[in-house]
Amino acid sequence: MSEKDLRTIYTETMASLMARDESIVLLEADLASAITTHQMSERYQERIINCGIQEANMIGSAAGLSVVGLKPYVHSFAPFVTRRAYDQVFLSIGYAKQNVVIIGSDGGVSAEHNGGTHMPFEDIALMRAIPNSTVLEMSDAVMFKDILTQSTMFNGLTYIRIKRKAMRAIYREGTTFKIGTGKVLKEGHDAVIVATGIMLEEALNAAEICAEQGYSVAVIDMFSIKPLDHDLLKRYAKLTGHVITAENHNLVGGLHAAVCESLAGEKDIVIDGIGVDEAFGQVGLTPYLKAVYHLTAQDIANKILT
Repeated sequence: MSEKDLRTIYTETMASLMARDESIVLLEADLASAITTHQMSERYQERIINCGIQEANMIGSAAGLSVVGLKPYVHSFAPFVTRRAYDQVFLSIGYAKQNVVIIGSDGGVSAEHNGGTHMPFEDIALMRAIPNSTVLEMSDAVMFKDILTQSTMFNGLTYIRIKRKAMRAIYREGTTFKIGTGKVLKEGHDAVIVATGIMLEEALNAAEICAEQGYSVAVIDMFSIKPLDHDLLKRYAKLTGHVITAENHNLVGGLHAAVCESLAGEKDIVIDGIGVDEAFGQVGLTPYLKAVYHLTAQDIANKILT
């Protein structure tokens, strides 16, 4: 069960992929040391490009590299590679139908001491709104490695949201993942928690809290937010009658919105959402911020128990 930093997984996996595929190019906005790709700078000095603190230009450069047949991977902190450069992402990559993988690190409360300016609760909503985009949030190191390995074959715009540092190990080494599908982590029939990213740990803990009170609660990892696994979601919604979404993101436009859109035509299903509600970010450690924004296991459990 791997608990490596996801930034280490990025560097190790991309180094392996670049050794086999000379068309892969990495772009950084002066954050190579933050994501640890500086460790490869001498080996791949012509294929790791520091674009400086100018994310919009970096996105334009990535689009141009895609035009000539290369495979660009773009990394920056999540707010800068989405919100700050949104017009360039929308037009130069999405509208122009270029093949670019964007890695947005430290979304939501994972930004911790970088505070409100660096703490995006809207990045998933922005990227979901781009036609034909793929939007993923990584659950642990095993998933990130597998998705990166697959990503050399992805078409169009792909946004991968990660936490740079270590996450709780959810999956065993060798587990594989398919875009557009969810993973059932726990079975249950009284309610189902649909979660992503760092909220999976809270979801699993919430299911245990509920079990102590006699409730059987399923947990689904909906790492593929777009495309969404509509069939799996509807099956568990009908089985339990109660869906609780849990995300480290604004309730507007993120996982909760996607789930509500998917289940809009279904009858007799209650949908509750755990997420950030009309708030900006702030400085703090993750446990403190989870409590402030009501993103804890107890907050999730309360939706089922009360």
